[in-house]
Amino acid sequence: MKKSKAIVILAVFLAALVGLGYYASIILSSTGIGETMSIPLGLDLSGGVSITYQVVDENPSAEDMDDTIFKLQKRVEGYSTETAVYKVGDDRIAVEIPGVTDANAILAELGNPGSLEFQMPDGSVFMTGDQVADAQAATAQNEYGNKEHIVQLTLTDEGAEIFAKVTSENIGQVLPIVYDGEVISYPEVQRAITGGTAQISGMASFQEADVLATQIRIGSLSLQLQELESSVVGAQLGSQAISTSLTAGAIGLLIVMIFMMIMYAVPGVAASLALIGYTELVIATLYLFDITLTLPGIAGIILGIGMAVDANVIIFARIREEIATGKSVQTSMKIGFKKAMSAILDGNITTLLAAVVLMSLGSGTVKGFAYTLMIGIVLSMFTALFVTRWVLYALHGLGLSSEKLYGRAKERKSVDFIGKKAIYFAISLLLIAGGLVTMAVQSGMGNGSLNYGLDFMGGTSTTADFGKEYTIEQIESEIVPLVAGVVGDNNIQTNKIEGTTQITIKTRTLNLEERDSMNAMLNEKFGIEKDTVQSQSISSTISGEMRSDAIIAVIVSTVCMLIYIWFRFKDIRFGASAIAALVHDVLIVLGVYAVLRISIGNTFIACMLTIIGYSINDTIVIFDRIRENLAKTNGKQTPESLKAIANESLTQTLSRSINTSITTFIMVFMLFILGVASIREFALPLMAGLICGSYSSIFIATELWYVMKVRIGRDRVSDGKDRIDKASK
Repeated sequence: MKKSKAIVILAVFLAALVGLGYYASIILSSTGIGETMSIPLGLDLSGGVSITYQVVDENPSAEDMDDTIFKLQKRVEGYSTETAVYKVGDDRIAVEIPGVTDANAILAELGNPGSLEFQMPDGSVFMTGDQVADAQAATAQNEYGNKEHIVQLTLTDEGAEIFAKVTSENIGQVLPIVYDGEVISYPEVQRAITGGTAQISGMASFQEADVLATQIRIGSLSLQLQELESSVVGAQLGSQAISTSLTAGAIGLLIVMIFMMIMYAVPGVAASLALIGYTELVIATLYLFDITLTLPGIAGIILGIGMAVDANVIIFARIREEIATGKSVQTSMKIGFKKAMSAILDGNITTLLAAVVLMSLGSGTVKGFAYTLMIGIVLSMFTALFVTRWVLYALHGLGLSSEKLYGRAKERKSVDFIGKKAIYFAISLLLIAGGLVTMAVQSGMGNGSLNYGLDFMGGTSTTADFGKEYTIEQIESEIVPLVAGVVGDNNIQTNKIEGTTQITIKTRTLNLEERDSMNAMLNEKFGIEKDTVQSQSISSTISGEMRSDAIIAVIVSTVCMLIYIWFRFKDIRFGASAIAALVHDVLIVLGVYAVLRISIGNTFIACMLTIIGYSINDTIVIFDRIRENLAKTNGKQTPESLKAIANESLTQTLSRSINTSITTFIMVFMLFILGVASIREFALPLMAGLICGSYSSIFIATELWYVMKVRIGRDRVSDGKDRIDKASK
């Protein structure tokens, strides 16, 4: 590259970096303050609106309550994926929506979820709202090619059967849709509707169609609700959580950049500049797409930073290998980027597949995590394959072309990883068994196999007037320790009701004696009279349906990853060993939760998903090198040659695995050091997962592949004779 072109490229890039940096700084300075240009924050970081609904129906069944909570959760996800919906007492439902402060505006939009009826021309009801699975506004072309605004209805199986029969018998008739006693639409049946979906047309605008669709969705609840009370609540973690997280992220990123420059010299400088650009782009994208940021979202961003660093490390390792063969720096860069492409694409696409499935099938925290993870993956690939490439070319064009500034891969004696596989397997089995035994012992002692928090188990909500305003930080330092000492619960959530001196304290489920002890403490320490304290049982904010959604989403994403790896590597044993290593990591981290009695709440799901994404990406890079080395054998393989290939591939990628693990670990470690208590509790198992993921990629996944390759399948190699390996063709 000519020097003049290099100067132009660097000048344009640095100008873009400064501009993006200024834009990102405005966003960050506004975030948490409530100004217009800010990233929406979840309840844990910013607070929001809390609405309590009273069930109108008498003696609602548990099934109807659960169904209504789940449908309400799905509905309010339109405001944010991080909403919380849970049962209060026997006949109330609380909805907490983050990032908003106008309760009246929310109530006006959401309305009082009530009854929805589909009526015959004579006014008799043939179908109710709970037989509508979904309703969405859309724009379509009619039979004349003209654009029209419609509402697309999706019916349940039962609703589809009823709708097919009624519409078949009433072609040309009007079937009114009635919400809370008021007719909201007069659709005319034009033909029999038998497919389980229907369209309501005739709206003058998309907004009108959207209003009707919202009313139909609101009316699809199993129970009729009416607003009981609403309030604005403060953040659960306080503003300190935001500032410490930002500080930790900035320090962690700075350390990672210094590490990259020390390890890789000029390429490290290019990677550091690209990382700054990546961070700025993530901030801008979160703001532009109105993504709600919570602790699980921070996990997705951390994983994205790890993958961005990983992509650069893979490229730089390849460049050094080419330089070691005697090629020029410029030629080595071109070949290095080309050879690194498959590993980067396979690792990122595999994780991206998982993120898409999680976004499509998950709900709540899972969906929020998937959004930030997808953003991180796309931007990490862009910065590594485009930004780093051209910045590196430009630096080379400026005259930084000496081989010493790029490094040369050192000749390393192949380490016999495969020969020690029995030791690695034994260590893993002991760690997994230790976790399972701990869970069994804890369960036998009556403590529960795992320390499930409020989000999973529900608990007791206590609201009291403390007579003066407290900040979240004061609540955490002055009130929470006293409550924890009385009820023996370290997983306490608090909310202050803005504009009042009331504070809500959520703990594990308390019996009558424990409630009395807590009331006595509140009276003694804060002068609060017992008869002014309101205590109610609350359900989990992660409903059974949400847990099912999360499990199904993880299973489907795992199957998709397995199929993709099978397709790309032409050998299902690669996929099977990668998934086995992934399960290994999850079980060990689950053991960490059990041994340390870390509370399992909302962040647990995000932690596990982060570990899954990190583990699979780490493993794919090693498998990519094995695939490359297998291709050199011309299909002739023996157990010894396979062992040599596996050991050589692991040795070649070892420095990359270690460096990537270090940089990702630094980011999480800074959160652990500087974060508030809840963030530290989240960062600790994440650190364990990162260590475990690196361990399994190096010492478990490839060793499992070798065992399967030698012993399982039609092309297995079980003796010293040469075999044709179909997977390597």
